[in-house]
Amino acid sequence: MSRNEAPTINTAQVTTARLQLPSEADVTDLADVFGLLGEPSRVRILIALLDGRMCVRDLAATIELSESAVSHALRLLRAHRVVEVHRSGRVAYYELADAHVRMLLELGLQHVGHTMLLHPSNGLDQSPSSCHIPDH
Repeated sequence: MSRNEAPTINTAQVTTARLQLPSEADVTDLADVFGLLGEPSRVRILIALLDGRMCVRDLAATIELSESAVSHALRLLRAHRVVEVHRSGRVAYYELADAHVRMLLELGLQHVGHTMLLHPSNGLDQSPSSCHIPDH
């Protein structure tokens, strides 16, 4: 046992889990993508793009942010391959990079819709009795 390893309860499960871990580079890339989703205006941009491609001006109007702020956010999202850009003449249109990005957003939205968030500003009764878990 190396100095970084603690004794395990279920060695087989630990071994299986270790074999399934992606490379450190892939973990870092995934953490970067989730970090991008940690800023609400970038999330709003991505949600707006769920319905199709949009130009910076229209995205700015949709999420009520300056064109400069939207452009900056899109540069970050594009650098991490979350959005793609396509030009039509002088206008650049942005869209979600692929189905994986769409799926990630849709699953996140479903999760938020089925989870009791403890934010005082949401106006929800936060007592335990107000939590409803739907039958599946």
